[in-house]
Formats: sequence, structure tokens, C-alpha cells
Amino acid sequence: MKTIVMGHRNPDMDSICAAIGYAEFKRASGMENVVAARCGNTNGRIDFALHKFGLEAPVFIADVYPRVEDVMERNVVSIHHAAPVYQAMTRFGEDKFRALPVVNDNRACVGILSAFKLGKYLFPPLENLSSSRVVDASIAHIRDAIRGMLLSGKEDTAVRSRTLVVAAMLTESFKKRLEQLDIPSTVLIVGDRWNIIEMSIKAGVPSIVITNNFPPPDRVLAMAQENGTTLISSPHDTATTVLLARAAVTAGQMLTPEFMCLNAELTLRQAQVDVAMVSQFAFPVLGPDDRLIGVFSKSDLLKPSPRQLILVDHNELTQAVAGAADIPIIEILDHHRIGVAPTQQPILFMNRPVGSTSTIVADCFRQARIPIPKSVAGLLMCGIISDTLNLTSPTTTKVDKLILDELAAICDIQPGDLANEIFSVGSPLQTLPSKDVITADCKEYEDRGHVFSVSQIEEISFTQIEKHRASLIEELEKYRAAHNYLFSTLLITDVNTQNSILLVRGSESFTRLIDFPEDGRHVWQLDGIVSRKKQLLPYLTDLLARMT
Repeated sequence: MKTIVMGHRNPDMDSICAAIGYAEFKRASGMENVVAARCGNTNGRIDFALHKFGLEAPVFIADVYPRVEDVMERNVVSIHHAAPVYQAMTRFGEDKFRALPVVNDNRACVGILSAFKLGKYLFPPLENLSSSRVVDASIAHIRDAIRGMLLSGKEDTAVRSRTLVVAAMLTESFKKRLEQLDIPSTVLIVGDRWNIIEMSIKAGVPSIVITNNFPPPDRVLAMAQENGTTLISSPHDTATTVLLARAAVTAGQMLTPEFMCLNAELTLRQAQVDVAMVSQFAFPVLGPDDRLIGVFSKSDLLKPSPRQLILVDHNELTQAVAGAADIPIIEILDHHRIGVAPTQQPILFMNRPVGSTSTIVADCFRQARIPIPKSVAGLLMCGIISDTLNLTSPTTTKVDKLILDELAAICDIQPGDLANEIFSVGSPLQTLPSKDVITADCKEYEDRGHVFSVSQIEEISFTQIEKHRASLIEELEKYRAAHNYLFSTLLITDVNTQNSILLVRGSESFTRLIDFPEDGRHVWQLDGIVSRKKQLLPYLTDLLARMT
């Protein structure tokens, strides 16, 4: 089982730092196979922090939807198209399969061999009993199917129609029966009736199977060799030998050529829809070049996912990685409003009113008395500094300050110096296209039946806003329309003056309620507002309440 620790879509500094830090904490606590991940791109400031403390960015995972490859049977039991179907009969019995994929020399799947179809062939209905004597097979496959031993002559390897004849009668009766047979296609199955065997050799019967491992007399062997007759010894009785001989047909002859196959990367959600109304028992899973890499059955839909999630810095599914609802969420660490994702089982849900999720992660180490690696401590400092604007945000608590001081002591770095480095790196307005500014740190919310987005960036001054104002407003509207939001906002915060500029595009029934000072069309001035979580979001939800 892999455990993925992941922050929200469009990750900010705190989301990335908390994911790395908590994954390290879980590993240090004894959990195996834990990885930190992200479902969006990093930015310049995050890259700076990672580089400064010598850590790699979390692995990128676009979605966590369970897929066919997660639950399919990888130890594939298949049958070659040229193999006799008795091999499939053995596998049906031993492995309890109801169907087997049939492959060619290149491991490409060419069809499905169904146990039901094979059963109908071996035990035909009464009206078709006469056909049960005819088998399209080679003598070599018949000998192989009955586990027989060649006594004399050569094995014919050509696949053609052959008639199985059982000599369970008196010699005189068989003599009359012999006159009615198509001799070249006859395969005689007989016990120790040596006079009947000699009569058949003289008549030119090409192949004779002697049951129960009865050893033929020397005169019979000599006569067979002289006439070029193939003699095969079967270890079974006559009835069993006949049944097994019918299973000498090849899988290629019995396969169903029209079948449904699945791609290994198909999501289980889509696979369930695709296979629901299909009567096929097994579904070949194909990889590159259509080669068989697994087998999927409907019962595989009941298997548990091999992955589970720990959410950090968010608790709403609208902000989580795609597919989060389809796999177990086992823990949540957050410091935002509760709009929690539903879970199937009780989980650890730690939601604390502090300024940063990195604060919560560092406190987990602290309470468990697990030393924090210096590099991780430095990264957690970055998360706290970024999310609390170096402890100046109204979301800041005494706990944030206490934890930040402890982390600074571990790293021997002054928080103020690190804050100056972080906020001087990569102004989003100067380094990103307007479209990417909107999505760099964007969260989706739902309240009172309305869905909306709130983006935020931090700048060291407002000097770049006027230059990009028009394009930001245009891209904000494109983003809102593309997602069918009631409104979309972008909060641009000056970390030095602790003021913000708010851009809003959306329904006029909403925007006309905004009562901050306007700074042009679609723009408002928000002095003293720096926190999306504690200041802006409650204000926006209050406007929604007034609107409705």
C-alpha cells in the first residue's frame, strides 16, 4: 500500500512544505512506502526554498484515480493459439478461471477461450452427438492430449478433420463397421483386441491408439511398422482417452475472435461502465504493441485501491487532487474552514486555527519527540513565513511564533532574513503570464449552492499592477467562464504595506454588493486585508448570504 501525502491543487509554499514535512514525519514514525506529492506546478519562490535546503520537489501526480493496472492480475495465465485446449482445461480446473486469453508468438492477444464454449464443445447437445466423433487436430496433438507414447510410425503434425472410432464390438461387427469408415481420416481407439488392430492395419487405418498401456505383441508392432501405421499407447481407459482426444483441438480453433480488451491506464470508474453489460468473463489488458500484460475480471472491481491519501493544507474535495474521492483518505491536516471530504472510515482529522499547516507538521515532530532533519526544518520555516507573511498576517498565532523560533534554532537562520529572501524572489506579476498568475495559487469553494474561486499572490509592492491590470481582468473572466463560476477573484497582497488589491469578475448581482473602495472597473482597494482564509473568504461568503 502506497501512502501519498499531498496538498491542494495549484499548490502554494505551505502546501508543498507541509507535504514534504509530513511525509518525513510519517516515515520517521514507522509508516512504510510514504511519498510526498503535488498535483500542480511549483513557482519561483517554492523552487528557491527547495534549492536552499537541498530538497527535491514532491513527485507530480496529476490524478489518483484507481486504474485497471492497479487491480488486474499481473501473473497472466494464457494459452498459445497453437496449443491443444486440454492445456486450458487443466488451467480452468487448477486456477478456477472461466476464460483465458489466447496469444500468438509475439504475446499479442488474438482472442478469448471460454470455459463455457469449451464445455459445449466437449459435451454437445443430443442433436449434435454425431459431431462429437470428429476432431480437427493433428496426431501429435492427440498424443499430447492423452499423454500417450509413440510406439511405432510417425506423428502427423498436420491439423485436419479426423474421426474418432472406438472398437467396442465383436470382430465380425467391426469388420462391417470398417467397410463404412473413411479410412484416411480414422483414428481407432481400442484396448487389447489384437485381431481388430491387425484387421485395421491391413485395411490401412493410419493411426491406432491402444488404451490402458496394453503392450502390443511383437507381430502387431512389426505389422504396423511394415504398413507405416502410427501406434500410440494411452495410459487411460478407452472412455477417458476419447474425452481427452477431443481436447486435442488448438486454442486458436476454439477462441472467440471478437472480444473486449482494456487499456492498463483506464480508470476503474470508466472500466465499470464499459464492462457492465458485457457477458465476457475475462478482459485482456494490453500494453504497448497490443501485447498482453494482464487480465481483468469484474470481480477485480471489488479489490481495494493500492493507494491511500493524506491531505495537507486543505480538506475540501473541490481543492483536492482529481480522483481523491475514489481512494481512501486516511488523514487530514489543515488550518482552513471545514468543508471536509466524506470518508468511509473514521480518520485522523487535525484542523487547528493556526497560521500555517507547516506549523501543525512541525508540532507533530515536537509532540512525538522526533528530531526534525535540518533541511526539513528549514522548509517548514518557509511554509510558515509564506503563509503568515512572516507572522504579520491576522491568522498568526502564538503557536506559529513559538514553532518558527524553534525551527530557526535548528537551522541557525533568522526568520526575518529568510523572509526577505523568499519575498524578493520571483514577483508573480513580473515572471508569469497573466493566465498563470490567476492559477498560481487558486482555490475553489462552494457556499450556499454557488461555486467560486479565490486566487492570491504576494508582491513586495503594487508598482507592477497597472502594467498588467487589463490582461489580469481579462484572464480572470476567461477563467471564471471556463469553470462556470458565479465569480472569480484575485487578491494581490503587498507584504510590506499589509494592504491588498482585489480583482473580481462575475455576476453583477454579486459584485454590486462589494463595499470596499473601488480602484477602477472590476478592482477594489482592501487596506489591511492580507489573509484569504481569515479575512477575504468570510467577507465573500457574507456577501453570498446577503445576495441570496
